[in-house]
Amino acid sequence: MKRFLTILLFFVVTFVHAQQAEEEDYSYEYLSPLNDPSAEGQMYFVEELMDLAGYAPEKIVIYQNLPNSARVFRVTLDSISGGFVFIRYDKKKKENYVANKMIDPGMYLSLKTAKEIFRKQTDKATFTKEDTAIQAADQSRITSGELQGLREEYTLQQEEKKQLEQEQKKIQRKKAAAKRARKFRRKNN
Repeated sequence: MKRFLTILLFFVVTFVHAQQAEEEDYSYEYLSPLNDPSAEGQMYFVEELMDLAGYAPEKIVIYQNLPNSARVFRVTLDSISGGFVFIRYDKKKKENYVANKMIDPGMYLSLKTAKEIFRKQTDKATFTKEDTAIQAADQSRITSGELQGLREEYTLQQEEKKQLEQEQKKIQRKKAAAKRARKFRRKNN
């Protein structure tokens, strides 16, 4: 009977110890990639930004480690294009950010916009073409009135372009008709 109780006690203690160890494993603090200055956190931050910005990178590697939790990542989008993304950690705001403009300007703007969406600065889940885009902090703001004016100007330019194309087509048709008439007259003479 003592052996049975000893073995039972051993299994109970082992089971309780295993439960505590499992609870300890899951009690770690979760750091989002936005505020994780570690290499893995910044790598995940770049992956998330690229995904939110609509890029599908083939490979992301740490190109250079710099002081103060700053890193340069080499991003390969396909066999031809790609670039370098410089990520720094802001100690006051306690968040990662894209620090360089030396990459493709379109990619830079897309990554800055993706970061703003990542920070959940907006309540909207999707955007339409009528919405004003989220702008990077270092850009001058465009108001919705200015945006509407730019859209109207673009529409007028497109209409003028269509009218010019239609006029050129009319002129080409007249020239083609005149050429056919000349050929017909020469053939009949």
